[in-house]
Amino acid sequence: MFEYIKVLTSFSVDDVPKAKKFYSEALGLKVSEESGALLLHLGDGNETLIYPKSDHVPASYTILNFVVAEIDTAVDQLVARGVRFLRYDEFGADDKGIVRGPDRDTAWFSDPAGNIHSVGQFKTPLPVQGDP
Repeated sequence: MFEYIKVLTSFSVDDVPKAKKFYSEALGLKVSEESGALLLHLGDGNETLIYPKSDHVPASYTILNFVVAEIDTAVDQLVARGVRFLRYDEFGADDKGIVRGPDRDTAWFSDPAGNIHSVGQFKTPLPVQGDP
């Protein structure tokens, strides 16, 4: 295996100021800006780079998955902050847009650039880094 210091995920947006407002105000994340790009500070030392791209095309898959302790509360809090949830009726979404499954409940939303993210509650504990 090659040697590396850290893994940094990234994705693009078409409007950095709109993205900064969304991630810092609507999601309440710590965001820093440098050289025209954003850095999301996601906890546990994890960071994600958001960079501007003039020909940005939104990701057609879920980029960030936020694991929460109680999905109904998380969805209600985000809706109160102006986040609009996507509705996947083909997966049996309820009135809040939550798809309830045997192992986890998930609800998806998009950022102002159309990138898809989710909040999810697992019904069994996730392994902690370092667990076998």
